[in-house]
Amino acid sequence: MRRAVITGIGAVSPNGIGREQFWEATKNGRSGVRRIRRFDPSTFVVQVAGEVPEEFDETRYVNAKDRPHVSRAVPMAVASVGEALEDAGLDAASMSREQLRGIGVIVGSGGGSQDFTEEQYRLFYTGHLKQCSVYTIPTSTIGTLASEVSMRFGFRGLSHIVSTGCTSSTDALGYAFRNIQAGVLDTMVVGGVDSPIAPLILRGFQLMRIMSTRWNHEPERASRPFSRDRDGFVLAEGAWFFVVEERERAKARGARIYGEIAGYGSTCEAFHRVRLEECGEEPARAIGMALDEAGVPPEEIQYINYHGTSTELNDRIETRAVKLAFNGHAYRLAGSSLKSLIGHPQGACGAAGVAATLLAMRDCVVPPTINVEEPDPECDLDYVPCPGRRLQIEHAVANCIAFGSKNSALVLKRG
Repeated sequence: MRRAVITGIGAVSPNGIGREQFWEATKNGRSGVRRIRRFDPSTFVVQVAGEVPEEFDETRYVNAKDRPHVSRAVPMAVASVGEALEDAGLDAASMSREQLRGIGVIVGSGGGSQDFTEEQYRLFYTGHLKQCSVYTIPTSTIGTLASEVSMRFGFRGLSHIVSTGCTSSTDALGYAFRNIQAGVLDTMVVGGVDSPIAPLILRGFQLMRIMSTRWNHEPERASRPFSRDRDGFVLAEGAWFFVVEERERAKARGARIYGEIAGYGSTCEAFHRVRLEECGEEPARAIGMALDEAGVPPEEIQYINYHGTSTELNDRIETRAVKLAFNGHAYRLAGSSLKSLIGHPQGACGAAGVAATLLAMRDCVVPPTINVEEPDPECDLDYVPCPGRRLQIEHAVANCIAFGSKNSALVLKRG
């Protein structure tokens, strides 16, 4: 059986630009949630978000001529992919055309270029027609994100987008795993990116009453997964990408291996556009499918990276699902929600969680869930409140849940 391993990681995150900066902040419990800077949020009841720091220089990755024609997601994705390739010891610029044909791209994104589309509508309806982009139509098409990555680095293998809401990048990793298993390609560049921090998008989520509104004066405390006083999620952006390779190929070229994707499970509750079923059976089944494929018994999992959105419903039902999937072992599992530190980067959240999990495996450190100040009695598992914890992790689960009743999970093994 062909096996898929991860040999490179790149990150552009609200709490750090670059893999090691992201990880240093994450393991030490430093939040990247701040008051929104990109536009004036004073007319919104939600005024905080997980924005990538201002020092991120987009012009390093997209030139000034092209920048008005692409989403903010593009420079973030290009930066993250470039770091992942360098980390894996791969130089696309020195590869032959034939070698580039052997590298595929799968991007997970919930909203794609929604921020760009919203800006084009604003320009159009305020009469600024000459400022609209000639690329309004192709750039607004979500698949363009994968094309931009492929074109930037010259990759000529498959170039696909996965858009399944908040499970998008988890599913993208699952599909990369399947492609390598099946022998379609030996090398995949895969991950997630979203840039949803724009006025109309924020207003839309605000109308659903699922976002935190109580902590505008203390942004770092706004995302509070599993805490009794949580009041909603925090919108965020970012990009996390990986080089995923067939294991024997990676070993033959002497690549450092972070970990292996050993199992993938995905289910749908077929229940509601935005609500979860109270029973938690389908998220539990997705975890079970991933464990079965990996051949790892539940009691051999040491760590779970929770979806943990900080909404009342999600956190309670995810806790219930983990209890169903792991039975009594659920209480012995260390787990944490990265969203307490960066907010919710929509379709990129699964990739963010996988990056944190792989780095936790590398350094034997479980990152904390911050802001769990008063535990919810119905959320009674070990969410590793601050500080983090030393732990050798051999096997881990990365869990994701999405609008539309979707559930996806990955099992990761130490490299």
